[in-house]
Amino acid sequence: MIIDTLENASKYFSIHPCFKEAFEFIKNHNNFEKTEDGTVGDFENVKAFVATFQGVSRETALSKFECHDKNIDIQYCIKGKETFGWKSRQKCVLPNGDYNSEKDVRFFNDAPDFFFELAKDQFAIFFPEDVHVPMIGAGEIKKLVLKIKI
Repeated sequence: MIIDTLENASKYFSIHPCFKEAFEFIKNHNNFEKTEDGTVGDFENVKAFVATFQGVSRETALSKFECHDKNIDIQYCIKGKETFGWKSRQKCVLPNGDYNSEKDVRFFNDAPDFFFELAKDQFAIFFPEDVHVPMIGAGEIKKLVLKIKI
């Protein structure tokens, strides 16, 4: 997992061949705050969508303690403050259902090792080994999620 600000995004271009394109997409977009929810980009190996939602409690969010097998998530905060929980996939031992290959998601009932918060112009990169729980917060949260095929 990586947590950083958009101004430092170029430091991560070498990690994956699509990271440069993904972060340039974020930097070159006119105004995500005014963008309606839904898919805003679908280019080779990268799908981007905007989501606006009301933050939920840690307890409510924990039902979605998730990871992905085929994608890397870049989650970029547009508006509000979003808290995430995190734990290494190697330490998760309580599966919550079967892997959904159509949605590329598997859930766990384990508890996160720690929580962190993203504010405007900050992002987190979640790799397949990163089990994470999003959407924790108070009030409206708007974010951009980029799904990058491995």
